[in-house]
Amino acid sequence: MQATDISQRTFGAVALLVPDYQEAIDYFVGTLGFTLVEDTRLSDGKRWVLVSPGAGTPLLLAKASGERQQAAIGDQSGGRVFLFLTTDDFWRDYQDYVNRGVEFEEEPRREAYGTVAVFTDRYGNRWDLIEPSSL
Repeated sequence: MQATDISQRTFGAVALLVPDYQEAIDYFVGTLGFTLVEDTRLSDGKRWVLVSPGAGTPLLLAKASGERQQAAIGDQSGGRVFLFLTTDDFWRDYQDYVNRGVEFEEEPRREAYGTVAVFTDRYGNRWDLIEPSSL
């Protein structure tokens, strides 16, 4: 078996279960300041909705269907931090989010890897807002 060159592989999107497309768009664009990259209507009431914090991998806002998906909203990582939002200016973005009503679980702290604080989105998913030491 030959080794595969994976240098060109990248995540195209990360799916995030949400209860409602428009509510999620309003939150991610209006509160977190993301950009709506795409909103394409598909069949059976489904939509292909991508939002992005700027550079990097966008989130695919996926409307939950069925009991199992509904139950996973806000807990896709089993209670751990699920998403890591990297910034070049922690204090600017932290203060902006506080002013927009984003709920942080803790006070910001300095770690060997950077300045970080955990927040929860409107659905309960846990995020790190982080400025890595290497930036």
